[in-house]
Amino acid sequence: MSVIIPTWNESKSIHRCLASASALRPLEIIVSDGGSEDGTCGKARRFAERCSSDVIVVDSPFGRGRQLAQGAAVARGDVLLFLHADSALDKHSLDQMRKAGWPAWGGFHQRITEPRWRFRLIEFGNALRVRTLGRVFGDQAIYVHRDWYDRAGGFAEVALMEDVLLSSRLRRMGRPRLLPGPVHVDPRRWLQRGVIRQTWLNWQIQVAFARGAAPDELRKRYDRTRHD
Repeated sequence: MSVIIPTWNESKSIHRCLASASALRPLEIIVSDGGSEDGTCGKARRFAERCSSDVIVVDSPFGRGRQLAQGAAVARGDVLLFLHADSALDKHSLDQMRKAGWPAWGGFHQRITEPRWRFRLIEFGNALRVRTLGRVFGDQAIYVHRDWYDRAGGFAEVALMEDVLLSSRLRRMGRPRLLPGPVHVDPRRWLQRGVIRQTWLNWQIQVAFARGAAPDELRKRYDRTRHD
């Protein structure tokens, strides 16, 4: 298994993310960095030296779709697992993937690291989306067999919605598996914008995309709300 982590100024969270991935003893961990200026890459390399893990840091043009595609292009594993840098895998994740059988693709139940009940509703809603719509988002740690990833055309090098596009193509090949996980997710984006505001924005973005809005324009809209 190759674990691919897109990063951009993730120095505060990269160690936790790498430690969770390294505990699964994957073939390799690929950090695909989009131009971090806060020492993220240095921390990743020091982690590799201390933990004797096969961590590869590659430079990529900025943009999560581009970074994920770049990481996958150099990956050697038969199975690809795409992990956001603000997330951490459960120690049983690899065993769960093996038991799910191959070929397969999917993601994991989330555990947002915030105790308030409203975050449990977000987790429930995201799991329900996978079961009903067959759509796995990036913060659920998408995993996929290499053959299926290539047949689906891989991640589109777009500014936003790269996970939706890949899920849509993979869904035509087979239903996703939602594994117990959980993948532990940092609550920072909900805390920064507010739970209701962030959830409403996510729905607006999805509806606009379904109606034909371009990913680059949606990225601008998403970023604008960060400063409102």
